[in-house]
Parts: sequence; structure tokens; C-alpha cells
Amino acid sequence: MKIGGKRGMLLCFLTTVLAVAVGSSCRNRAAEPTKSGGAAPEKSTSESISEADALYSQRKDLSNVRRGIIALRQARTRDSGNYEAAWKLARLDYFLGSHAKDEAERDAAFRDGIDAGKSAVLLQDNKADGHFWLGANYGGSAEMSILASLSSIQDIRAQLEKVIELDESYAGGSAYLGLGQLYLKAPKMLGGDSKKAVEYLEKGLRFGSNNALLRLRLAEGYHALGRDQDAKKQIDFILKMTPDADYVPEYDDAVAGAKVLEKRIQL
Repeated sequence: MKIGGKRGMLLCFLTTVLAVAVGSSCRNRAAEPTKSGGAAPEKSTSESISEADALYSQRKDLSNVRRGIIALRQARTRDSGNYEAAWKLARLDYFLGSHAKDEAERDAAFRDGIDAGKSAVLLQDNKADGHFWLGANYGGSAEMSILASLSSIQDIRAQLEKVIELDESYAGGSAYLGLGQLYLKAPKMLGGDSKKAVEYLEKGLRFGSNNALLRLRLAEGYHALGRDQDAKKQIDFILKMTPDADYVPEYDDAVAGAKVLEKRIQL
């Protein structure tokens, strides 16, 4: 039976209000999208990944990083078996965790990055990307925790060593950078070793002579060993080098760290 006129409109209005109250929706024809002005069509997985790539290239603004994470989460909801979406989500999560000011946001980003990295490794164990960004997020999470244990250090080391096994030149020798940083920052009781850190970082220079963060960690390693002249050479190189256009945010981080280390050496 049709309900028309004002009575019908009132009943539909009341139905809509009640539906909202219980979390439902009123499926009246007026609310349905039309061909001329309806909701935007859902993006494909590849479109979401391309959007996230563009946002990652503008990652210095963390709002772009957060938007990229949303795009990749949506892509993974549509296609949970997409390796590229998984490792690129881990990459964006790591950047957010490394740069966000809010501790809760940083912790959540690293945890999400670990989950995405694990998914990537399960999907493609023979590719370096998933292992690297899983290891990076393990490292970021461990660095935040005062309860970082030998097991977490072993997790980081296992992933980065796998990267070296698969492609030691990956991202300008960044697996060597990660291992060097691990040994440089880990407490001695958990395997920290400045000499071993320098050995890894020097190996990394074979593939990342223009990797500013690798050179910064090497400078820090030299300083830890009392080799301040060698540390100054690395600092000078960082401050004078022309950064890779794809890694300007990382270069800026390296410059800031180099200036801090330079002041420490001069004291």
C-alpha cells in the first residue's frame, strides 16, 4: 500500500531518525546516488597505491603520510594479497613513527608497520622490501621501549640480514645502515658494539656513498670509538653533498643530526 502526501513524508522522516539512532539507514529513493550527482566511484587497488606513492613523495608534510596510510589501508581491505600495498604501508608507517611528535601515534604507527611488514613477508618472502620495512619498524618500536629485549634485537637483525642475502644494495645499502644503527644503539648487555657497527656501516658505503643517514651513523660510530677526525670527514661530506631528489626529507634529518654531532665533538 502506498503512503502519499504529508503523512507519507512524515513517516519517512520518522523512519530515518529511528534508523540513524540504531545505526541503520533509510533506503528511500531520494537518498540513493544518481548518475549525475552520486557518490564518487571506489578507487581500484592500483589507483590507491599510486595515490599513496604521490603522497609519500611529499612525506615531509606528515598530513600527506597519514593520507597515504589511509589510501593503502583501503587498498589492502580490497586486496589483502597485494604485496606492494603491504610493504608500502609498512614504509609509510615507519616514516610516521619516526617523525610524529605524539608518542601514542608513533607507537601505533610502528605497530601497524610491523603488521603490514609481516603480511608483506608472508606474501613475498623472496623480496627485500617487506623484510627491510618490517625490520625498520621492529627497530623503531624497540627504540621507543625501555623494555627492548634480546628477542626484539634478534628480530631486527634477522630481517636486515635477510635483506642483505636478497639484495645487499637495497635502498643504497640501507640494510647495512640498519644493522650499524642496531649495534651502535643497543646496550652492551644486549649485544651493542660500536666497532661492529662501524664495520657494517663501512660496508654499506659500497652501495650508499650518497646515503646521508648512513654517513651520519658512521660519523656517530667513529665518535663512539674516539675517531673524531674521521667523524668530522663524514659530517663535512653530509653538509656539502647534493642530496638525491627522492630522499630530501632523509637528507634534512641527516643534516640536523650532523650539526648536533659536530657541536658535541667540539665540546
